[in-house]
Amino acid sequence: MSDTIDVSRRTFLIACAITTPTLFRRLLREEFVTIVQFSAQGVREKAERVAKVVKTEAEWRKQLTPLAFEITRQAGTERPFSGEYWNLHEKGFFRCICCDTALFSTDAKFDSGTGWPSYWQPVAPEAVASDDDTSHGMSRTEVHCAACGGHLGHVFDDGPKPTGLRYCINSVSLKFKPKP
Repeated sequence: MSDTIDVSRRTFLIACAITTPTLFRRLLREEFVTIVQFSAQGVREKAERVAKVVKTEAEWRKQLTPLAFEITRQAGTERPFSGEYWNLHEKGFFRCICCDTALFSTDAKFDSGTGWPSYWQPVAPEAVASDDDTSHGMSRTEVHCAACGGHLGHVFDDGPKPTGLRYCINSVSLKFKPKP
């Protein structure tokens, strides 16, 4: 019986030695993100490693309006030309409605004719993350807030120069901060 225990114990220790660094790296990658901080005036400050914002469904529902919850936490889409910011021409920047991370600037906003606010780039590459989205019988690239995972919209490769990208974003996933 002691041989079985030794072998089991040895197997366990070897398995832990092999998997622990991988699990540790995975936890770091999933629980922390690097984002660029911006001042209230929209001035770029420093890149910072911060804890990823994680809340329960009940906490998100309490914080967000029903429409904002549907779009940001359940990957919904608002109707075109219905959002608050699709036709906004005031100068400023946009933060995530869920966690207040700076996402887009009006300096990169353009009229795409789609009925959603569109940008040719985020305010910093670290601000957004993306995933493949094959829902609704099509292949698209979903864009979400890097800090909290909130669904923002989609990015397409039919935008203007200099990037050629069109970040097509739901207004309800954003809150606008005008430039002082």
